[in-house]
Amino acid sequence: MAVPVLAVALGWAAWCARRAGGPRWWLPPLAAAVAMAAVPALVVPFKALIDRPGPPGPLAGETGFFPSGHAATAAVAYGAAALLLHPLLRPRLRRPLLVAVAVLNLAVAAGLVRRGYHWPLDTVASWCLSGLLLWAMLSLSRISQGDGSSRSSPGG
Repeated sequence: MAVPVLAVALGWAAWCARRAGGPRWWLPPLAAAVAMAAVPALVVPFKALIDRPGPPGPLAGETGFFPSGHAATAAVAYGAAALLLHPLLRPRLRRPLLVAVAVLNLAVAAGLVRRGYHWPLDTVASWCLSGLLLWAMLSLSRISQGDGSSRSSPGG
């Protein structure tokens, strides 16, 4: 469900930015798509490298549970969708969107832990990884807001 939500947000954000005629209108949606593509590219090698056994439950005896790919996918997809839509929404809708994304990600993690698919630390590690990916996405997206010329910074 998370990836289709992101796909809709990508399309909407790209359409709105293109219609507004902003420079590099394509950069925020592209940055979000790259962040989403980076999830399996990072999670799969971590799982193979760490090879952590799972909790008692339906997959007991298996390994490769750290970090949680499901929690990372949900966090990046919903988080990137929220970051793309945030500037397009009315101010009174922005905070509820961010709260909804946080609650949704907590629910995903709680469900994974409760059903015995992951240890709590597996989901927390995924959130840390997702935070880095979303920070990189936001940093790249901010480039598109300027005119591309170098800016002077305080003290430099």
